Amino acid sequence: MEKTKIAVLVSGGGTNLQALIDAQNSGIIKSGEIVAVISNKPDVYALTRAENAGIKGYVANKKQLGAGFEDELVRILTEVKAEIIILAGFMCILSENFTKRYPN
Repeated sequence: MEKTKIAVLVSGGGTNLQALIDAQNSGIIKSGEIVAVISNKPDVYALTRAENAGIKGYVANKKQLGAGFEDELVRILTEVKAEIIILAGFMCILSENFTKRYPN
């Protein structure tokens, strides 16, 4: 059985992300796999946690991308074929247009 692809959006240290990684590693998360960690800021420890766990990390820098920020999120989520998106300490408000794209 193929596992559901999970993307985790983060903004900081990644303590919530680490709990998800630990749950995945211990088998608590059985039918899903974290395939990407996406930060809205560069140089956050959550990206180091992802790297240490062998999970691909991405940065969609909101300050640099401005209005293109959500387009970059969509590009990454599409690239990794994310089926579930978890906001784990993600400190950005996403537009209605974005959330309608991912209704569940």
